[in-house]
Amino acid sequence: MKIPVSWLREWVDFPWDSAELSRRLTASGFEVEGVEPAAPEFSGVVVAEITSIAAHPEADKLRVCQVDTGSGAVQIVCGAANARQGLKAPLAIVGAVLPGGMNIKAAKLRGVESAGMLCSAKELGLAATSTGLMELPADAPAGTALREYLSLDDSILELKVYANRGDAMSVLGVAREVAALTGGRLKPPMLTAVPPVAGDAGPVPIVESGEAAPRLLTRRINGLSNRGTTPLWMQERLRRAGLRSINPVVDVTNYVLLECGQPMHAYDASRVHGPLIVRMARAGEKLTLLDERSIDLAGDEVLITDDNGPIGLAGVMGGQGTSITEEVTDVLLEVAWFAPESIAGRARRHGLQTDASQRFERGVDPQLQAGAMARATSLLVSLCGGVPAAVHEVRNAHALPVRVPVSLRRARLAALTGAYIDDSRVMSSLNGLGMKTTPEWDGWLVTPPSWRFDISIEADLIEEVLRIVGFDLVQEAPTRLPQRFARRSESLVDERSLLDVLIARGYQEAINYAFVDPQLQQQLFAQRSAIRLSNPIAADLSVMRTSLWPGLLKAALENLSRQQDRVRLFERGRVFQLQQGQVDESLRVAGIVAGSRWPEQWGGGREEADYFDLKGDVAAVLALAGPGATFEWRGATLECLHPGRSAAVVRDGVEVGWLGELHPSLRAERGIGATVLMFELDIIRAIAAPLPTLSPVSRFPQVRRDLSITVPVDTPLSAIKSRVSVAAGSLLRDLRVFDIYQGPGIETARKSIALGLIFQDNNKTLKDDEADALMASIAADLGSQLDAKVRD
Repeated sequence: MKIPVSWLREWVDFPWDSAELSRRLTASGFEVEGVEPAAPEFSGVVVAEITSIAAHPEADKLRVCQVDTGSGAVQIVCGAANARQGLKAPLAIVGAVLPGGMNIKAAKLRGVESAGMLCSAKELGLAATSTGLMELPADAPAGTALREYLSLDDSILELKVYANRGDAMSVLGVAREVAALTGGRLKPPMLTAVPPVAGDAGPVPIVESGEAAPRLLTRRINGLSNRGTTPLWMQERLRRAGLRSINPVVDVTNYVLLECGQPMHAYDASRVHGPLIVRMARAGEKLTLLDERSIDLAGDEVLITDDNGPIGLAGVMGGQGTSITEEVTDVLLEVAWFAPESIAGRARRHGLQTDASQRFERGVDPQLQAGAMARATSLLVSLCGGVPAAVHEVRNAHALPVRVPVSLRRARLAALTGAYIDDSRVMSSLNGLGMKTTPEWDGWLVTPPSWRFDISIEADLIEEVLRIVGFDLVQEAPTRLPQRFARRSESLVDERSLLDVLIARGYQEAINYAFVDPQLQQQLFAQRSAIRLSNPIAADLSVMRTSLWPGLLKAALENLSRQQDRVRLFERGRVFQLQQGQVDESLRVAGIVAGSRWPEQWGGGREEADYFDLKGDVAAVLALAGPGATFEWRGATLECLHPGRSAAVVRDGVEVGWLGELHPSLRAERGIGATVLMFELDIIRAIAAPLPTLSPVSRFPQVRRDLSITVPVDTPLSAIKSRVSVAAGSLLRDLRVFDIYQGPGIETARKSIALGLIFQDNNKTLKDDEADALMASIAADLGSQLDAKVRD
């Protein structure tokens, strides 16, 4: 946000130059990103008046002007279309230096002497484009240096205003801060109330969305003229604040926005049919905005409508159908307070970011609307004439925010700051920020002003005191605290070991926000309830993540779109789920794989990674749980994973994770060409390693028996392992799968699996007949439980 220093000085007195002001604002929490001059360097340019004008004898497009410089008359050859007798414009006299180092000399143009150059705003660096000479007011004194007349030696502060300080997005807001730093008082401009005149005030507006728009004011001004030119002083202030002049009515609404921070909108009253109506959008509705862009409405936007339909996206931008043109004579002003949550994210959803949306999303003072309406009316009537009608106001007092008093304890202030601050200094600092302070025995009861949305707890007040008195007051000192070591369970796997396993397998660590895009998360997990943020930093970061997958998927897509043909990312972090109204927070590790199995190299192919590659990576992670941990890969489906290419990871009957391939419909919707594989594990439950126990090594030999069986094709290996373990009992030391086959020689809808079974007894050598009996028992159990058939 840009603030001209000269505009700020009209609101508050301060003894500092621009550099010192910048330093003090930055020290108080307002980052000044830059200080720039109001105009580029030039010299020798004065206010001049064209006293007569004649045709050039040798050129149709040039004219010869006699110009009064205040100290004499000079002849200037000019080709500007708007050059005319009586016009006052900037004149670069002989010897002047214009931006870019252009030196002005006396010259002959097509045989006619010219002693200088009449200038456009572009030639002086005051505009990006120009169509003619820069026109100055008729009362501009000829001969006065232009830099002096327009105060072009002004400086412009570029401030970075954070999301919690919407109140500071105006000259008024910054002036309040400067007044608090200096201990001075504000000097707001004299506000001349314009009483209503009997006339057509239009119908009373209708507010159907009372929670979204608790306060709405409208006022009709009839019979004004919008064909004039906005005064140069207002054009200059708009330019220095980063806005271009459009026409007087629009410029006034923009000026009030910059001055006090209240967005407002002007409608061509002749094109508004019936009363203004504030309501929620209906899914499928369309609206053509002022920039001629047509948008499709989702149904959760707040609209300004009339009897014919939408005429504006509330808090963001007006509609093309009621835009202000030069021909307008009747204007309908609208000033409202919109709840921040009803505006947040709507502009970005449609690819917009407007001055109005930035302020409404952060929060506008709910008591500012009447003053803004009076200020705009006064400016419009003085610039454009017209007859103002009565103001209509619709108000839902119950939905307007109320500032709750906050206690500030003297002892807590000293404990957190480490410094003694006199009571009078505390009160003057808070009072200077517009707060109401009431002394109590242990501190103060502080009521924030209506424009401060960010003051809700004691720490907020302590920060405000420190901002004003100066953070330099807090001296660094060593703190003495007793050392307390937290207990650490021996069953927890060291985090470094987990990271090393994944990095060794080609993954790179990603770090994402804990809040994610609600639309993407809803696509992945339609059945999960997410925690919505009350004040999100962006619309696509407005809910807490219920899984690490949304962040990883977004990161993978960014890499794939930048020609990365092999992506392997993992993240360790917390997820947040609502379980029976309570927040369940758990630590997870997740990974995503896309692209080729191996890095590109001369000795291998370019085949894509598949489910079994991912399973191998997950198995390597689960191996950290130790040899005593047993896991089951249970075939199951998750709404975002490919049916038949996904599995739940189960440990001791408890689901501890998921892995699989991204569902094809989601791939198509997101425009992903590569196969995407993902896994996620609950770190505590999945990788907790039991304490090692000592087991003696058997002195007796192992016995191996191989068993080849056919089972139905949908029989999981985990079920086979489970039945073998039950039938073999404690004598089974290991089970190995060394062959799987489907095809000729095997019945349709069945598959062949070859098992290697290792038996061992700790107390004796197993005999062949005992091993054979175990094999027979296993075969019988598999046959009865899993419809297995032993192959010859």
